[in-house]
Amino acid sequence: MAETRDFPDDLRTGQEELHQVRAELRELLRRLPWSVEPHDGFSDDNGWRRVERPASPGWGAEDQALVSKLRAREFELTVFVTSHPYWAEVARERRIEARSRLKHATPPPAPATAAPENPAPRPPTAQPSAAPED
Repeated sequence: MAETRDFPDDLRTGQEELHQVRAELRELLRRLPWSVEPHDGFSDDNGWRRVERPASPGWGAEDQALVSKLRAREFELTVFVTSHPYWAEVARERRIEARSRLKHATPPPAPATAAPENPAPRPPTAQPSAAPED
């Protein structure tokens, strides 16, 4: 059985690219408006908490294409990493540990600290109600 610290280069490279693609997709989705299609926004307080969304201009064709491309690549890389022949060489009871080691052997890129060019308005988050005082 393979030692879980000795990952094949192509598997490490695939995992690194998967981290990069996921980080890029996360940042892209963070800056895009909440609605893919143009939407007037809404406010609804009929549920257990109030939900509000501001008007959204929707996503442009380029943004939609980029999101689709990144999601497709993320899927390809996920399949590549999870179905790599290496995993057959690892003892069944050690596969989860080995998969975790691979994920942490190639840390994901740090999130971008710069503010996006066109920050999308974020929906308000529900505030927890104050606990009654005794």
